[in-house]
Amino acid sequence: MNPDVATKPAQARAKAGADTADRLVEATRELLWERGYTGTSPKAIQQRAGAGQGSMYHHFAGKPELALAAITRTAEELCAVADGLLSGPGTAVERVTAYLRRERDVLRGCPVGRLTQDPEVMADPVLRAPVERTFDWLRGRLAEVLAEGRANGELPPSVDPSGTAATVVAVLQGGYVLARAVGDTGPFDQAVTGLITLLDPSHRP
Repeated sequence: MNPDVATKPAQARAKAGADTADRLVEATRELLWERGYTGTSPKAIQQRAGAGQGSMYHHFAGKPELALAAITRTAEELCAVADGLLSGPGTAVERVTAYLRRERDVLRGCPVGRLTQDPEVMADPVLRAPVERTFDWLRGRLAEVLAEGRANGELPPSVDPSGTAATVVAVLQGGYVLARAVGDTGPFDQAVTGLITLLDPSHRP
């Protein structure tokens, strides 16, 4: 028998398995964002992913392992998008502004930030870890860019890069909360515009 022909069914099965695992992770990401950990049941994940119970437990030991994979993927995606903007062209202030102004689904909230309001996630050190790492990394990366802006004269010497980075993250997360409270993106946009004006007084709304 041709070995290439013999390996095709195995390759097809491997691809199908990978596709199923990916669908399960994506379904869990969506449900965590919509309902939180408690509201995301294994049955709901299976239905959203179009996968059976056997398939789910073939790839993942249970809901906590699947949730960890989903949270980790969401965190990595958020960091990748942020890094792409913060490492892009332009001055330090322009890059931070691009990050602040990037397209977001404001009324759904931050997919990582919302997890901090989930008691079960926060009570589990394993599930909480990628959330902590995400915000630690984001504050650190913003601080690097802001320090660059201070060094090249864009920002005054009095600016504390670490403190300002924490402020940027806090304004974004608070902006999500304010927008969701009234069902309108206006408070988020206002908070972001106010922060940009503080970073760059020449900016006008």
